[in-house]
Amino acid sequence: MKKTDTLKKNYEFKNVLTKGKCYFGKYISNYIIREKADTNKIGIAVSKKTCNAVKRNQIKRWIREIYRAYECEFKYNCKMVFVLKKDVNIEELSYWKIKDDIQNNFKKAGII
Repeated sequence: MKKTDTLKKNYEFKNVLTKGKCYFGKYISNYIIREKADTNKIGIAVSKKTCNAVKRNQIKRWIREIYRAYECEFKYNCKMVFVLKKDVNIEELSYWKIKDDIQNNFKKAGII
């Protein structure tokens, strides 16, 4: 299985968040910049104030898995950041709700 390239540095996140186009969903906001690079890169941001470390890491794993499922359908190479909204009720959050939300954001962006 191919490892997903990630945004690691703070300036990379800032670049995508300031220059990228934003697509809002019910639970997740996506910031996307189309690139001419050969690979896609993703970053995931979940605030410490929303939940404990176990739940944060579970949400990050779900987002990475959803991204991998759609990665082969992308029309463009992009840098993207997924941001979990702060007013989300964590108890009602599930893999399927996040998947529908991200899929709708990708369709709005026109990358799948």
